[in-house]
Amino acid sequence: MSVTDASTAALSGTAIPGDRLLGPGRGDRLLDRVLAGAEAVPGDPLCPLRHSVRLDQRHGRPVPWPVWVPDPVVDALRTAGVDQPWSHQVEGAELAHAGHDVVVATGTASGKSLVYQLPVLTRFATDRRATALYLSPTKALAADQLRALEALDIPDVRATCVDGDTPAEERDWARRNARWIHSNPDMLHRSILPRHARWATFLRRLSHVVVDECHTYRGVFGSHVALLLRRLLRVAARYGSHPTIVLASATVADPGPFATVLTGRDVTAVTDDGSPRSARTVALWEPPLLPELTGENLAPVRRPAGAEASRMLADLVVEGARTLAFVRSRRGAELTAMGARRLLADAAPDLCARVESYRGGYLPEERRELEAALACGELLGVASTNALELGMDIAGLDAVVVAGFPGTRASFWQQAGRAGRSAEEALVVLVARDDPMDTYLVHHPEALLGAPVERCVLDPTNPYVLAPHLACAAAELPLTEADLDGVFAGTPAAGVLDALVDDGVLRRRPTGWFWPSTQDMPAGSVDIRGSGLGQVALVESGTGRMLGTVDAGSAPASAHPGAVYLHRGESYVVESLDLDAGLALVHAETPDWRTDARSTADVEIVGEIDRGEHGAVTVSFGVTRVTTQVVGYQRRALDGRILETVPLDMPEQTLETRAVWYAIDDAALADAGIPPARIPGALHAAEHAAIGLLPLFAICDRWDIGGMSTALHPQTGLPTVFVHDGHPGGAGLAERGHAVLADWLGATRSAIEECSCRTGCPSCVQSPKCGNGNNPLDKAGAIVVLDLVVAALRQR
Repeated sequence: MSVTDASTAALSGTAIPGDRLLGPGRGDRLLDRVLAGAEAVPGDPLCPLRHSVRLDQRHGRPVPWPVWVPDPVVDALRTAGVDQPWSHQVEGAELAHAGHDVVVATGTASGKSLVYQLPVLTRFATDRRATALYLSPTKALAADQLRALEALDIPDVRATCVDGDTPAEERDWARRNARWIHSNPDMLHRSILPRHARWATFLRRLSHVVVDECHTYRGVFGSHVALLLRRLLRVAARYGSHPTIVLASATVADPGPFATVLTGRDVTAVTDDGSPRSARTVALWEPPLLPELTGENLAPVRRPAGAEASRMLADLVVEGARTLAFVRSRRGAELTAMGARRLLADAAPDLCARVESYRGGYLPEERRELEAALACGELLGVASTNALELGMDIAGLDAVVVAGFPGTRASFWQQAGRAGRSAEEALVVLVARDDPMDTYLVHHPEALLGAPVERCVLDPTNPYVLAPHLACAAAELPLTEADLDGVFAGTPAAGVLDALVDDGVLRRRPTGWFWPSTQDMPAGSVDIRGSGLGQVALVESGTGRMLGTVDAGSAPASAHPGAVYLHRGESYVVESLDLDAGLALVHAETPDWRTDARSTADVEIVGEIDRGEHGAVTVSFGVTRVTTQVVGYQRRALDGRILETVPLDMPEQTLETRAVWYAIDDAALADAGIPPARIPGALHAAEHAAIGLLPLFAICDRWDIGGMSTALHPQTGLPTVFVHDGHPGGAGLAERGHAVLADWLGATRSAIEECSCRTGCPSCVQSPKCGNGNNPLDKAGAIVVLDLVVAALRQR
């Protein structure tokens, strides 16, 4: 039974709180243990189990080895435990071997690496001069894949890592001798392409480019990587090579068109997963409200997802189940493991040492040690950030607890896929956070369990992203008209190049566009993982030690003077912020209060790209200019009480981006029961909840988008709600929201209505990043507004 089929079967009966469709199996027994630990009874309205479903076992479809794979390669793989490949592995490998660009988008632990290993190792065996480039989003994953490749012990592969940690002498060896380089986009951007002449021999012989975990290349980062890949293919062509591209992805919607936009070439998708999967029980869990606590504006508060995960981790460890708990932050991983050990100290002290935390930042040896300890059963419980989501080498886990929806269905299923790799059935539990998205999903299981995964959104035509890459490309090799019709086809490259010439960045000559300097290269100043607004360095004032960086766009709100800043679980207080110098000075301090920035915002409509009239509702998509200013911050006690409001004089920031907005006739609102006095709170609440639900329809984070609502916008002349991309030029998110507006706002309405709070809380209409202190908010009014808008949209 497929995920969709299983979910449809589970949802065909009467929907009641805690409804369960379970057969016998270990996953069911583990869920019963979790329920017992919570003293919860399925069917009781107070039971936090909102839904569970059993996903049937899937049998694998092995096929013979392709006849073109050399015997030494087959023998090495068999020695490594791969007796026969699965059907999707051979389907993808056949395409790549024939020279077709291919993306394989199958589930976790389905063996996607074999899809590129077979054609690359075969080419190496038949062409002793051929080379290959492997790119991953993280250094750790590249190192993991290199270790797996080296373990095959195939002669003359000469594989190595080239990243920011590689010593100069090893890079020199790699340039002269390596055949298969494992690297990342950052290294390709900052080192290899700007110095491509040093890599001429490697690039001239380049036969394959592997892009692993390509679903992570979305939004602005994905747009940067898309243009980076075009730069790579352009330089490779200069040396006479035309490599085949093999991409590996988690299960995403429309992987073929996505990979085509990412690479600029036609890509064939392989999506029929032929690997086996054991049966799994998937449970959706909503922690209870805590009547003794209140949050901002006296809103009710739920038991934290991390606390629930700690209790579940302890219960499952007592049951002897090897369990992995995914949490959202490094500090959260540490606290979840500590909480589980504290509970075990009372219930089973001998098990305390068998629970650990795992996060990014560990040394490779520490990572391998932890993974081996969990795999062999020495460790029974691990609390981890998504550092383990990519490249983890662990099989056969009994349970996975996901503390808070990880932002996308693709990520959820990737994390869930860590359970049930062995023959026995496993358990997966999603514990909802205090968040509109989580609230919606646990009350609408079909949106998670039965729905297709999201589509990856990126926009390499964004001129704010395109311009710096055209400058980098011109510095690598002069740009020509043929490049505009070739690798940069479909982008507004001509107009952007004219602007770069007018600004003095590039020079135009009859033969093309040139970078004016032979010394300074632009790549070092282009941050492919940032917003395009630059970075602010966080420096400890007493020692001069650099702790990290924040985007200049978010620095006034997160690193203003007086702000409490968390870095790797340690607390610091900001002393000063100099945006011009890109420097924030901080000192270590652990205050018993937190800070929330307060800001003003204004949205100016620059131009409409699309406009639709729907009776009393007008919907538009277009270019906007967003002006924000941090005007102060509040110091709050840990229980939410306001201790002090401190004014700030921070400079205004302007962002030209894309937005979707709707305007509603005043009379229609009045007829629906929303008088003028309630309009600001109703629109504000609807805006907050919509921002929280957009990631359901586009792979993004609520922090990638922003919004503004007003009872009277000077350009529309009406009550208006804007939701905009948080990056210069846009990232395709507002455009996606515009395309699915009725479904998006319908889901938003459901999330608000189904939240059990009375007047609004973080699970529905409160936002953690609101610059107005979540005031005013009108939960009931938001439902009326969304009903009115959705009804108007669906009448067309």
